[in-house]
Amino acid sequence: MTVPAAGTRPAVFLDRDGTLIRDVPHLGDPRRVELLPGTGRALRRLTAAGFVTVLVTNQSAIGRGLIDETAYRAVGAALDTLLADEGCRLDASYFCPEVPRGADRTVIEHPDRKPGPGMLLRAAADLGLDLAASWMVGDMVSDVLAGLHAGCRGAVLVGAAPAGAPPALPAGFVRTAPDVAAAADLVLASLRTDAPSPQARPGDVRTSERSRP
Repeated sequence: MTVPAAGTRPAVFLDRDGTLIRDVPHLGDPRRVELLPGTGRALRRLTAAGFVTVLVTNQSAIGRGLIDETAYRAVGAALDTLLADEGCRLDASYFCPEVPRGADRTVIEHPDRKPGPGMLLRAAADLGLDLAASWMVGDMVSDVLAGLHAGCRGAVLVGAAPAGAPPALPAGFVRTAPDVAAAADLVLASLRTDAPSPQARPGDVRTSERSRP
């Protein structure tokens, strides 16, 4: 996986299930999409601070044949509607349908499937993102590792601690928060200690949803 040239815009990469919306196994019914508390507020604050918000989600249910891409996109449209009702949005969305072969979710089996950094790297290339000033937010260790492998500034692990011993990570790289709203607080607090601050985004950067090529 080629590392993109450094961009100028900081991003927050966000997992979907268990981070932005309630985790429903093999979600293919848009009627079951439910925002987790604080999601709208978190996205509004991150956008106002100048971060590009990018969804990066593993969707092995597609690869397993449990749902199809049409159902996945219907769920995405429902999510977009709920976010619009909250006065916010995601700037871009990426998904990986690859099916894991092993049980260890800390092992990179495919560059796009988290913990692989592929979705983050492609977003950085597509949107001109500064990975060194960007954050990864999710509820799984694989999310944290995707941020690490992509060269992000840091990561926030939300919700209950996942089972099993986490891998060794650089000191200060990962922080914990009960939900995405608290994760946004941590990211925004970092602006008071990191320099330079994020630049405001020029114009509308909404992109079409992407899967791996």
